[in-house]
Amino acid sequence: MSDEIFFAEDDEVEVQFHGTWKVLIVDDEPEIHAVTKLALGDFVFQDKRIEFISVFSGAEAKKAFMEHDDISVVLLDVVMETDDAGLIVANFIRNEIDNHFTRIILRTGQPGQAPERDVIVNYDINDYKSKTELTAQKLFSVVIAALRSYHDINVIEENRKGLEKVIAASADIFTLQSFESFIEGIVQQLSSLLGGTKDVAYLTSAVMGPKPINQYHSTELFVFTGKGEYKNKEGLRLEQVISGPQLSSCMLAYANKSLIYEDEYMVAYCDSKSKRGSLLYLSGLPSKLSQNDKKLIELFSRNVQIAFDNILFNKELQETQQEVIERLGQALEQCSEHGRHILRIVKISQILAREIGLSKEESETLGLAVPLHDIGKIKIPENILAKSEKLTPEEIEVIRQHADFGYDLLKDSTRPLIKAAALIARDHHEYWDGNGYPRGKSGESIHIYCRITSLADAYDVMRHKNSYQDALSAEESLRLVIEQKGKQFDPTLVRILEENINKIEEVITLYPDF
Repeated sequence: MSDEIFFAEDDEVEVQFHGTWKVLIVDDEPEIHAVTKLALGDFVFQDKRIEFISVFSGAEAKKAFMEHDDISVVLLDVVMETDDAGLIVANFIRNEIDNHFTRIILRTGQPGQAPERDVIVNYDINDYKSKTELTAQKLFSVVIAALRSYHDINVIEENRKGLEKVIAASADIFTLQSFESFIEGIVQQLSSLLGGTKDVAYLTSAVMGPKPINQYHSTELFVFTGKGEYKNKEGLRLEQVISGPQLSSCMLAYANKSLIYEDEYMVAYCDSKSKRGSLLYLSGLPSKLSQNDKKLIELFSRNVQIAFDNILFNKELQETQQEVIERLGQALEQCSEHGRHILRIVKISQILAREIGLSKEESETLGLAVPLHDIGKIKIPENILAKSEKLTPEEIEVIRQHADFGYDLLKDSTRPLIKAAALIARDHHEYWDGNGYPRGKSGESIHIYCRITSLADAYDVMRHKNSYQDALSAEESLRLVIEQKGKQFDPTLVRILEENINKIEEVITLYPDF
């Protein structure tokens, strides 16, 4: 046996860096720039290296801050083109561009030029050093302390923004928009608590989202909301935004209903009582996840899906309610010749509502209430409703009673939607000039819902053939509406209809009669 001793060759370990810290050097002496870069050349903190930005005057420093909104630390000389150039830059940072995140380390070759106590208090300076006392080791320590503070401040700010979104969304959690904000806020908080995770995506198989995704099979996963790389990927399929080993991990976590942790990313299955499943995907992790981090992610994944399922259930109830009302309204048309009249006036009414400035909630209420505008006709004899010849004055008076009949059917409800429908049923035949029925109301004493329904209903009736008239052209219908401005119809609504006639005609094209 040989007595020689052999040593195994050292394997080269490739160090992975995740981004950089931007450090701005502001000094009119080129030697200071060179020495600083030399002293911090191999600097690494939290797996990030330093990216140096060098400028040589106060004016250049201001420009650098306008071009970079993520400068972590500025090493700022006091005396440059003027004796107080550095202090002017500090004031610019804190007060003019309102940047209270960047850590300012003031360096001066003339300590007596600006008294340290006054400068730190009045200019929100984080450290004040003489150039002669900043050895390589002290410079390293100062920059480490500054970066740690910068990182912590950003984590706190991310948490604050996340909490703001959660609080704002919690006031109206059962709307899609607020729920999206709710999830976004929680994801933002989670990523900041993990140390500033770069990219986050919440993926779901539910057919719901800010972009229409119901053209895909419901077992597929889609981005519901995201941060970083996935911020503008809402509505896209999982395969369109994630690939390679990360995609394989996502599919495995989804299939096994598990959590998968890797060095730079993690995937958590969000459990659900329904058949819908979701994934929480985080990439660009700043460091290896601790046990506390993992517990936080597990807690999030368990609970966020419960909220999501509740919202989907509520949305399904709302859509069912809307469909029932729409189908009832269609049945009340009494004859097939009106086809999709109800659907069209709902769409036209919502265009008018939005353009006149009604809120989203008011517009939705109007859209749900409009289908019941003629519910009182169920008490009108069918032989009168179906009559194709000219009606007698007596028959006209009978038909007019449907307004009060409809109101009486709905008026006792305490539900805002049904109360709105009751008003519309009674007053959608009132005229702006007071010559309508049943009560002769005029002007703004007629509820805006009723004025909108009246105009939408009349325009759509003119544009389609029925038992007593042929369909009129868009030009002729609009001319007749304009003739009735200030008489039958609200002048403001007529103007809005005229300005949006292309959108309204698009509705008529998209939803023709059967």
